[in-house]
Amino acid sequence: MRHKLLIAMLGATALVSGCATKGYVRQNVTPVQDKLNQVSDTVAKQGTDIQKTQQDVAKNTQAISATDEKATGADRRAGDAMNRANQANDQAQKDDQEIAQLRGVIANIDDYKVSNQATVLFKFNSAVLSPEDKEQLDQVASNTGSLKRYFVAVEGYTDTIGDANYNLQLSRRRADAVVVYLSTEKKVPFYQIRTIGLGENNLVDPGKTSEARAKNRRVEIKVFSADNAVASAGR
Repeated sequence: MRHKLLIAMLGATALVSGCATKGYVRQNVTPVQDKLNQVSDTVAKQGTDIQKTQQDVAKNTQAISATDEKATGADRRAGDAMNRANQANDQAQKDDQEIAQLRGVIANIDDYKVSNQATVLFKFNSAVLSPEDKEQLDQVASNTGSLKRYFVAVEGYTDTIGDANYNLQLSRRRADAVVVYLSTEKKVPFYQIRTIGLGENNLVDPGKTSEARAKNRRVEIKVFSADNAVASAGR
């Protein structure tokens, strides 16, 4: 009987102890776990927010870079446009000066007389000046240094062999060769020169011989001056 009573008391003690443990867990452990779960949820949410913020920063950085590239491109295009405008303005001013010079010549064209002239000959199908040609041009250019009112007329020609359109272009290349030499080597102002290519027109010798054709492959250079007329008029 005493043994049974002892067993019953031990069982009751264990039951009371188990109930006390469960109560302690409910009162102390469970709130802590809930707090941990809440903190974990908060950390997870903050991690998601940080990731989204990083994505937004990367997106904004790309947008800023693209904007900078567009701005740089716009600045470059604006600079190019300004340079073209300045070049066009410079060319317009130069054209105005040449037009003014030409108007002055035309207004008093009767005052201009031939003061010097030369003829340079070219080989067949060539627009290259020979040393002898350059010597003639040197003499022509040297006489312009003392002139105040003058212009140089340069007329290019060919013989009649070949296509007329090709000959026209060839005559212009011959005239251009003379102009380039006078303006670059002898420093004759370009705006003082009038040039034209007339192809196979105005033959000096209509013959069919090689000698006649050689005479027609030419550039005629004439220096017109109005200095004498101006001096006579006292202007």
